[in-house]
Amino acid sequence: MNIITTDQLKALIVDESPVLIDARGGVDALKHYNSGHLENAVFADLETDLSEKSVNAAHGGRHPLPKPENFGRFLGKLGITQSSTVIVYDDKKGANAAARFWWMLKAAGHEKVYVVSGGLDAIAKAGLPVSKTVSSHSEKEPYPVTEWTLPVIDADFVANVSRNPEFMIIDVRENYRYVGESEPIDLVAGHIPGAVNIPYTSNLDEHGDFKSVEELAAKYREAIADRDPGNVIVHCGSGVTACHTLLALSEAGLEGAGLYVGSWSEWSRNDRPVATGIK
Repeated sequence: MNIITTDQLKALIVDESPVLIDARGGVDALKHYNSGHLENAVFADLETDLSEKSVNAAHGGRHPLPKPENFGRFLGKLGITQSSTVIVYDDKKGANAAARFWWMLKAAGHEKVYVVSGGLDAIAKAGLPVSKTVSSHSEKEPYPVTEWTLPVIDADFVANVSRNPEFMIIDVRENYRYVGESEPIDLVAGHIPGAVNIPYTSNLDEHGDFKSVEELAAKYREAIADRDPGNVIVHCGSGVTACHTLLALSEAGLEGAGLYVGSWSEWSRNDRPVATGIK
């Protein structure tokens, strides 16, 4: 289990005294956290805590991963140890920094980390206390992480397997970006040749909650067909919402897919081939 409901959240708060993480992105992320967050949740900023940006997005994309040891120091500041139960949410239905934090903590080797389905909206609707008080935990020693234990894929590997039928590259961006109608963020519209488009929003139901395990499993088993899940590579614009689909795949029992962190923001800045239209 990686995704929890607000009822499960309530039970875990009582039973396990978890570390609660409010993960958000954007220039006003801290401002939004300060305007209201789950009581006792500490803040994790996508832009500064969950990324180590370079000057040029051509090298690693817009949200490169931090060095594992730097992430370990950040986890210690949050009070997270190897025995902690960690619950994370964001204000984008789990589609933004919550999924990224989940993936990073899993890739650090942590076991008990859960994402709240529906995010902050669901938390507020469930009547859980929302506070403007800045929360903190007693700092711990840096979390012992020296490498990412989940597959991290680079652009050269993607290029080498993009036409190999044993592999599958999933582009989780909105369809209009994938087909190349327009590109609101990066420099070039289109997609990696050979990639298929399965928007991350298709992981959610009409209420913005994650679909059931059975629905996610049926969808992705059909898409992946007889491929090894370890031959699936997931990307987005900058390696963030891709984690939403990696979370869905894990919840569906399809483990081993890789994250192309640089994603389209890196690929499109390196004179690599670009496809448009529907595959």
